[in-house]
Formats: sequence, C-alpha cells, structure tokens
Amino acid sequence: MGKLIADESRMFYITGLHNAHAMETQAINLLTRQVERLDNYPDLEARMRSHLEESKAQRTRLEEILHSHDEDYSALKEAILGLGGNFAALAHTAASDEIIKNTLANYMFEHFEIAAYKSLTEMAEMLGDAPAIAAYQASLREEELMAAWLDEHIAPTTRIFLERIQAGVPASH
Repeated sequence: MGKLIADESRMFYITGLHNAHAMETQAINLLTRQVERLDNYPDLEARMRSHLEESKAQRTRLEEILHSHDEDYSALKEAILGLGGNFAALAHTAASDEIIKNTLANYMFEHFEIAAYKSLTEMAEMLGDAPAIAAYQASLREEELMAAWLDEHIAPTTRIFLERIQAGVPASH
C-alpha cells in the first residue's frame, strides 16, 4: 500500500474513532435523560442504568485508542452531538407515548452502534491496530446484548404501557 493510500486510510480510521466517541457521548446523554423518567418500568430502568455504565466504559476505551494514535476527541463534535442527544431525549418527554418512542429509538440506536463497532473492527484489522480490536469487540458484544435485550422487551414494554392506559394511570414514564 502506498504512503498516500495508507495516510488516507488512517485518516478515515481516526475519523471513525472520533465519530464513535461522539456517538457514545450522545448515548450517555440519551440514557442519562431517559433513566430519570422510567419510574413505572423498573426492569427497563435497571437495564438502562447498567447500559449507561457500559457506554461510559466504551467511551473510555475509545479515548484510550485515540490517545494511542496521539489523537484527542473533538470537543466541538462532542458538544454538537451531546446537544442533539439531549434534544432527542427531551423531544419525547412531551409525547404521551414517550416510553414507546424511546424504546424504538433505543433499539435503532443500538443497531447503529453495532454497525459502527463492526466497521471499526474491520478497519483496525486491515490497518494492523491489533490492540484496538479487543476493545471494539468488547463494545460490540455489549451493544449486541443490549439490542437483544431491547428486542425481547419491546412487546412487554408495550403491554405495560397499554395496561397502564387501560387502568387510567399515567403510562408514559
């Protein structure tokens, strides 16, 4: 591989790392806002709190990989995506079906994260960043487990939501 191609490949890899770090920051903001509003869904609240800690660990892994490449995360990108995450979380709070909207959005976001970690793993393998591969695979496993958990809980969460409506009690959170 020529030097120019190698430099360009590394640039895309580093950009992917920055994007993944910003993605995890956005996830942390979303999860933080959501867990505050899950009083009526204790199983979901517990799992989301657990995943919030996983997301913090994933972001730390990404920071370590960035530092190993003499890179730092982008404060501007973090601020923009963090703000977007806060707006996304707040946008659903006014909805009477907030829990359903958040559940669907979380399921979608988990699959976005899964795809990002698969892509980073492939780039790390192709560019010889062996130390990073284990970190990506650990994060990938956590995201896959969260996505599977959400998949298993879409129907029960929906059921609880409708049962609360039918009982005449607040259903959203």
